[in-house]
Amino acid sequence: MRGKSKDSAFIDLGDQFLALQKGRRQAADDGRHFGLVVDDKEAVRKALAEAGIEPLPGRFLDFLDPWGNRFEIVGYDNIQFTKAPNVLRAMGLSHLAKNDQAIKELTDKGMAPD
Repeated sequence: MRGKSKDSAFIDLGDQFLALQKGRRQAADDGRHFGLVVDDKEAVRKALAEAGIEPLPGRFLDFLDPWGNRFEIVGYDNIQFTKAPNVLRAMGLSHLAKNDQAIKELTDKGMAPD
């Protein structure tokens, strides 16, 4: 967390960041969300429980922040993009692998890792 106030929060994510703000100008949309890819989805689930945050019902690990922004937590093993081996190594994540469905999606697109 880079900083926060009663109306906003700034969260650093490596070389990216999220800026979350209270309030909206458009109607609520339950389907609007953004996903965060994590290397350990169960660690996020545990951290949410420890923080008293209830996941939303359903098969995904979704939750709302205090302002109603919807997050979807996705495990790295279950996404169809991949990082180059040197990037994974530099991030200390070279142990991560893809599940069968993600490998199939990558293979179908000619992007399967070697």
